Amino acid sequence: MNSIANILVALVALLHVYFLVLEMFLWTKPLGLKTFRQSLEKATDSAVLAGNQGLYNGFLAAGLFWGLAHPAPSFAFQIKAFFLICVIVAGLYGAATVSRRILLVQAAPAALALIALWLA
Repeated sequence: MNSIANILVALVALLHVYFLVLEMFLWTKPLGLKTFRQSLEKATDSAVLAGNQGLYNGFLAAGLFWGLAHPAPSFAFQIKAFFLICVIVAGLYGAATVSRRILLVQAAPAALALIALWLA
């Protein structure tokens, strides 16, 4: 079960690396425009904010990778749990303020990983 939990944590971390790339580097490109359903004008106006948001997603990913790499199992658990809870809270806020789709894309995978982590 520990392996499944770690795989799910790694998937959440990789998702956040993907979000970082989308928000920091692809925001005004066709993939970013399509993903976030916005016009080039709106994307250009909000690019600095999106880059900042992407950086925060990178911090979440870094924390999850740190938890996966930490050699002390009890501390690794705490690190992973903390960052998964951060992802869930961010996903809930995003779902409430931006799009309910964020609940499925961000919060749900983190919740599944957190449940698997607790069961492990």
